[in-house]
Amino acid sequence: MRLYHNPRCSKSRQAIKLLTDKGVSFQEHRYLEEGIMEEDLPILASLTGIIRKQEKAFKELDFAVDSVNEVIKALRSKPKLLERPVLVKDGKAIIGRPAEKILDLM
Repeated sequence: MRLYHNPRCSKSRQAIKLLTDKGVSFQEHRYLEEGIMEEDLPILASLTGIIRKQEKAFKELDFAVDSVNEVIKALRSKPKLLERPVLVKDGKAIIGRPAEKILDLM
C-alpha cells in the first residue's frame, strides 16, 4: 500500500495521521521528490479529478489532457499536477479528499 504524499499539504498530513493512528502499514511516497511510480500511472490516470488543473504547471502543458494516455503523460512530466493524497492498494486507488476517503480502500 502506497500513499502519494506532499508534506506541505494539510490533507496529505491528515491522511498520514489517519493511517498511522489506525496502525496501518503503508509506504509514504513523496512524489514531488521521487516522481510517480511507473506502475501506478495507469491506475492514477483512471481516477476522475487526479489532475490539479489550477496549477500553473497545468497551464504550461502543450497538449490537451482529455485521455488516459495524456493524463499519464502529464503526470509523468509534471508530478506536481497529481491531486493528493492518493492511496494505491492492490491495483486500485482513491483520492483522499477528504482524507477519510482513503479508508474506503481498506
